[in-house]
Amino acid sequence: MRLPRSLASRLVVTTVALVAVAALLISGATALVMRNYLNGQLDDKVLSSARRAEDGPGLRGPGPHGHEPRGLFGNQEPATLVALPDEGVGIVLADQPGDSAQLDDEALDLLADVPDDGEVHTVDVPEHGRYRVTVEGGLVSGLPTESVDAAVASVVRWELLLTLLGVVSTGALASSVVRRQLRPLTEVAETARAVATLPLASGEVGVTERVPAHLTDERTEVGQVGAALNTLLSHVESSLDARHRSEQQVRQFVADASHELRTPLATIVGYAELARRRPGDAEAAATALAKVEEESTRMTRLVEDLLLLARLDAGRPLAREPVDLTRLLLEAVEDARVLAPEHRWTLHLPEESVEVLGDEQALHQVVTNLLTNARKHTPPGTEVTVSLTDRGFEVADDGPGFPPELADHAFERFARGDAARHRQGGVGLGLALVRAIVTAHGGDVRLESTPGHTRIRVDLR
Repeated sequence: MRLPRSLASRLVVTTVALVAVAALLISGATALVMRNYLNGQLDDKVLSSARRAEDGPGLRGPGPHGHEPRGLFGNQEPATLVALPDEGVGIVLADQPGDSAQLDDEALDLLADVPDDGEVHTVDVPEHGRYRVTVEGGLVSGLPTESVDAAVASVVRWELLLTLLGVVSTGALASSVVRRQLRPLTEVAETARAVATLPLASGEVGVTERVPAHLTDERTEVGQVGAALNTLLSHVESSLDARHRSEQQVRQFVADASHELRTPLATIVGYAELARRRPGDAEAAATALAKVEEESTRMTRLVEDLLLLARLDAGRPLAREPVDLTRLLLEAVEDARVLAPEHRWTLHLPEESVEVLGDEQALHQVVTNLLTNARKHTPPGTEVTVSLTDRGFEVADDGPGFPPELADHAFERFARGDAARHRQGGVGLGLALVRAIVTAHGGDVRLESTPGHTRIRVDLR
């Protein structure tokens, strides 16, 4: 037998089945106890009849007024079966005189096999039914079990009827109660179905559906399911938001990269066209070649930065070798002094050199990018301070700082202020590379910027 698919139906069927089994067990036990009890009373009467029969006048001879002997017990409740199997006589007494019947040889043979042990035994007497009989001094006496059987059968019929009514009532009541108790679970399922119909494939998706608060009490099973579903929906919503932001960043990244590559390519094409149109003009050809070389170098640097970001995004490991940060900062600051002598460069180093495990070339690019960023985006005379710490280093300046709208996105790719959209500002990958390289080293980079004070701290361990 296969149970129904729905939980409510299965609970109802299970409940009804348990009630039916319990009712049948109780009914069976009741009928058995009642039968034993009535048989015990009947056995007491049989034994009492047997004891009186020992003192009776016997089976021979008529009773008073010419009637059959009434079990030889006088006015007491008689045994309705008395027999002397050894003497070949026996009689079944009836309620009305004249209706008694003599036992035939087959019945007497059966009664002869009853042991004379003082106990009561059950014997099926042919043509007369079942009797409880006992033997006392060769005299077999007994009473019919008809009344007991009828009483037990009546009880069994009533029990079956009441069990059927109980099962039907239990089914109706259980169906109502179970469906009412599972109604909160249905509401939780409706929330899940509502979320399932949302278009989640693309675009900005807001999963605002939630299980109602009254169905999230974790002290109940339904509450645990509701709370778990709300937690899942929150995770889904945050994941969808992150995916949408990532898609937007990728689109913006592709657009910005295309924009940055288109400009040098257009310049190269323009100057190549100029050189082609003036084949005899050596000065024009030299100018065109210089601009082509300049833009090619700029485009090469951009492509290399993009490739490095792609490799870091793919999780390719960097070299893990001892790097002397003290020497690396000394060289980088000296280079910056040569490139921007109008700035004031200050270097703070501890008494002992600091070493970290990492990729020396990549870390050199981190320092160079930070110093270049400070040099290009601060006016002449700005003091730039580079400090080496036991965990890494930091670069600070007293320039105008990052615009407030840019500070939170400074490390994103192609993140630049409005002025940077002009060609002086670079392509906006410097700080993005800093964060990607530091993250690949298992470190962290933080920015603090207010007008007159900007500090970028790099922790590598």
